[in-house]
Amino acid sequence: MASFTVRVELHSAVAKDYENLHSKMEAAGFSRQITADSGVVYHLPTAEYDYSHSSMTTADVRDKAAAVAQTVKQNPAVLVTKSDGRSWQGLDKV
Repeated sequence: MASFTVRVELHSAVAKDYENLHSKMEAAGFSRQITADSGVVYHLPTAEYDYSHSSMTTADVRDKAAAVAQTVKQNPAVLVTKSDGRSWQGLDKV
């Protein structure tokens, strides 16, 4: 199963817009948490999401994230990276 890191930026947004975005992204299957190989779960930085799917391409995930984000604010910036392994430091544990 492929894992993707998704970053969404809402232009001219206020905190309430991001709260709305988080709810809608989570309902669409995107997670604001990431799990280490050790099983420890961490919070991702603001407006970053984890998404896993067995058959979607990077472009498919981008389009899905953009469609969700556009219901909150028009013309969101969306960046999707397909993971071949991830490493992080300084993220807060859940």
